[in-house]
Amino acid sequence: MVNATRSPKLFAVPTVDEHEDLDQLPPAPDGAPPGPWTKDAAYRFCERMATSHYENFPVASRFVPAPLRPHVWAIYAFSRTADDFSDEPRFEGRRREALDAWEHYLEVAYHRDVDHPIFLALRDSVRRHNIPIGPFKALLTAFRMDLTKHRYASFSELRNYCTHSANPVGQLVLYVHGHRQPELHRFSDEICSGLQIANFLQDLSVDIPRGRCYIPQEDLIHFGVTWDQLQAGRHSVEFKELMRFEIARVRTMFLRGQPLIRKVSPGLSLELEATWRGGMKVLDLIEARDYEVLDYRPTLDKRDVVDVAGRSLVAFGQRFFRGEV
Repeated sequence: MVNATRSPKLFAVPTVDEHEDLDQLPPAPDGAPPGPWTKDAAYRFCERMATSHYENFPVASRFVPAPLRPHVWAIYAFSRTADDFSDEPRFEGRRREALDAWEHYLEVAYHRDVDHPIFLALRDSVRRHNIPIGPFKALLTAFRMDLTKHRYASFSELRNYCTHSANPVGQLVLYVHGHRQPELHRFSDEICSGLQIANFLQDLSVDIPRGRCYIPQEDLIHFGVTWDQLQAGRHSVEFKELMRFEIARVRTMFLRGQPLIRKVSPGLSLELEATWRGGMKVLDLIEARDYEVLDYRPTLDKRDVVDVAGRSLVAFGQRFFRGEV
């Protein structure tokens, strides 16, 4: 578990065995084009990955100061690729091997340059911003969990998963923006876990046919909803009551994390505002369908994105004039 409340040991945290030959790296598990790579080309590679994947929420949007965007792209590229290892069909049969190789690349990158676009950019980013290796390791732990664990007994167990799968992303973004205060990381953890669980509720129609369910078993039992009913796509009264409860809980998480938005630097504040409002909008879309999402995945369309961006700018302007930015 990543402990964001502890002062990190700055950049050099050797994790590769001292007796291991750092020159020996397995073939790149993601099939990245061979080098040699320059740092500029490596960052452009990460940028293309960040801008070509659909995401509910902005990834280093124009709200983030231009000098910092490449570093957020590098973090995204590392995480996105590792996530693909855990669930994309093309990695079937070699998922764990790919994640193990990815972790080895990560460890070596904390010692020297690696001729791989993502790790060349990532090494530059972690050195510039003094980012510890812990959050990256936590993400890989979550992706390994995805290989074997498809259901969660309790909300506490689900939150523990989010501690590895979601919270490190927020911690990394805070590091890039120079925010290391423990209280900011606590607020960030609430937003990140909320975003993760909102995404789970959004993805029920995708996950359940795959045998995955991120609604805690204790909640299913409490509301009288069975796995068979979920698989059959039955939008029963009990299911809608369950979803109403789950969404209310996620909204509470978003509200617990909301103070972070006014406590960080202006560029990050705008980005977080848009991210926060995007997460809340996903919940609104689910409610607007009367919780009937077992056969449909609600997503933000262009109008939703414009609305979120506009409301974010207005809210930021109001904070600015009140002297809160």
